[in-house]
Amino acid sequence: MNQVLINDTTLRDGEQAAGVAFNLEEKVAIAKFLDAIGVHEIEVGIPAMGEQETRAISAIADLDLSAKLLGWNRAVISDIQASVACGLKRVHIAIPVSGIQISAKFHGQWRVTLQQLKDSISFAVDKGLWVAVGGEDSSRADESFLLDVAQYAQEWGASRFRFCDTVGILDPFTTYAKVRRLVTALLIPVEVHTHNDFGLATANALAGIKGGALSVNTTVNGLGERAGNAALEEVVMALKRIYGVNVGLDTPRLLELSRLVAAASGSNVPPWKAIVGENTFAHEAGIHAHGVLQNPMTYEPFAPEEVGWERRLVVGKHSGRHLLSSVLQQHGIFLNSQETQSVLEAVRQESVQKKRSLSVQELLNLVQEQQRYSHAVR
Repeated sequence: MNQVLINDTTLRDGEQAAGVAFNLEEKVAIAKFLDAIGVHEIEVGIPAMGEQETRAISAIADLDLSAKLLGWNRAVISDIQASVACGLKRVHIAIPVSGIQISAKFHGQWRVTLQQLKDSISFAVDKGLWVAVGGEDSSRADESFLLDVAQYAQEWGASRFRFCDTVGILDPFTTYAKVRRLVTALLIPVEVHTHNDFGLATANALAGIKGGALSVNTTVNGLGERAGNAALEEVVMALKRIYGVNVGLDTPRLLELSRLVAAASGSNVPPWKAIVGENTFAHEAGIHAHGVLQNPMTYEPFAPEEVGWERRLVVGKHSGRHLLSSVLQQHGIFLNSQETQSVLEAVRQESVQKKRSLSVQELLNLVQEQQRYSHAVR
């Protein structure tokens, strides 16, 4: 596990999310940020898409980043030529390996599929390129055929094989078994690529790593086709905090990276999103907030500063006296027991009406109203 490489594909699979289109400046900014925080490899896009894509990829290639850059290609010579023209030294070649994919794309002619793969790898290797091969729809492929394809790819010169759960149908147990079988049979490293159609992308990515995969595909915020991919921030922090594996990323900058990609993609991050969601380190419920005030570890898996957050105590419907008093004391307001209870009841009523927690200013306004009412009664 300590050898795991993060291969981020935000700029390729992430951008393939419906409605997402990065411009050149955004692609360059994301690539530079991924590199700055220590991501090992970046899948920068699909050179065969045309001029706009090749301009962005060439601009990234010209940056001389520390991260290794890969272009995504079909098993087509012209695709690889497009990658070379962008200045890329490493290529990923994808080939369908399931019956349903081969039927749709090659009319069921699996021999043609293999020949195209062989020709593509040979061409790339002759050009001095480092080659990875991806088995598209590996999770639904016949296991014997999948193993044959992976072994052929190894024999023809590929340096890594990507196991792709293209439609996100696996669970962690099956992922582990399938990846383990490939790892055991191959001399080259295995990479795992997971999708989130059943909400299992991160779990399956970790299972693949547990099964021996030495590389994992991620996207920032889990951005990607349909329900998305394994989220970079989730995989990295799960490896770090659950398995004790530090892959070398600057995790306090994960929140900043998340916001950059969210803005570029026009896709808001849900408040409850793991690691980078706004509510990740926000505490409203009375019993939780009381515990956190005593010891943050009672209701936090790790310190918010590890991923760029600060802890927030939020006043709302579920808040209790301890939380309310703590928040008010931070603003120099000290209430007696009766006043605290009065304000708390007002907070709960206001929160239900607004259907959300209250801002600090709204809370302070409520305190002033309660104090004016109290003085008027006297």
